Amino acid sequence: MDSAAPREPGATEPLTRARPRLVFRTQLAHGSPTGRIEGFTNVRELYAKIAEAFGIAPTEILFCTLNSHKVDMQKLLGGQIGLEDFIFAHVRGETKEVEVTKTEDALGLTITDNGAGYAFIKRIKEGSIINRIEAVCVGDSIEAINDHSIVGCRHYEVAKMLRELPKSQPFTLRLVQPRRAFDMIGQRSKSSKCPMEAKVSSGRETLRLRSGGAATVEEAPSDVEAAAARRVDDLLESYMGIRDPELAAAVVETARSSAGAQAFARGLDAVLGEFAFPDEFVVEVWAAIGEAHDACG
Repeated sequence: MDSAAPREPGATEPLTRARPRLVFRTQLAHGSPTGRIEGFTNVRELYAKIAEAFGIAPTEILFCTLNSHKVDMQKLLGGQIGLEDFIFAHVRGETKEVEVTKTEDALGLTITDNGAGYAFIKRIKEGSIINRIEAVCVGDSIEAINDHSIVGCRHYEVAKMLRELPKSQPFTLRLVQPRRAFDMIGQRSKSSKCPMEAKVSSGRETLRLRSGGAATVEEAPSDVEAAAARRVDDLLESYMGIRDPELAAAVVETARSSAGAQAFARGLDAVLGEFAFPDEFVVEVWAAIGEAHDACG
């Protein structure tokens, strides 16, 4: 006999949860058992779930890569995760301090952030000031500038601080490098629970993480949208010293719903006004998105 209480006449079905109940596999990049996480809608919640799975604090996680344990900025987790992607979390390692003298206008750094309070180095330009300092590496999180903590600052804020530092005056960077594993992952067999390189999903559906609102399962960006986003990301680096595929995708999305360049500019102000994009950047972005569409047919 069914013990469930009978439904009241006229009663409606309970509302389905908006939070996706997708299960993802995860691992600490320096080596750990495989964990399973679910029920997150943004990057902060994702980090909290990973931290809970491994019994660490969320603030220990610097950034995540998809399908590779390596510090590979091409596989950095952004605003989308393929439904079959394997998430590797890179945690805090050693702290180091370096003294830098700004002899040129540009340091040669490209900054990004993890969406949860840590800005880190995504690219170092060949032959630049920073490139000549061996202790500074791609993947290092910038914790402080001249003992002023920048934890919690967005990447564009950190890039602006570095641009505004006076020339010929030394300054100190406090950096945190990702924890290393001495190749312990690469030496494991394929039967290990810690795969060296997880397979990339061949499917087109992704979990789209949003800074506000619930995550949604969507089709992966089209070739045209992906090409446009890459061009916008290049312009972000050129104008602002940052790379951010999620931001680039948001810019492309705004352009898609805009009837012209002026509507696009107004849309950026409404949706992404905090970035204070210069007018010349907006003009170049609109043109670059149009060129990407033309090139892809």
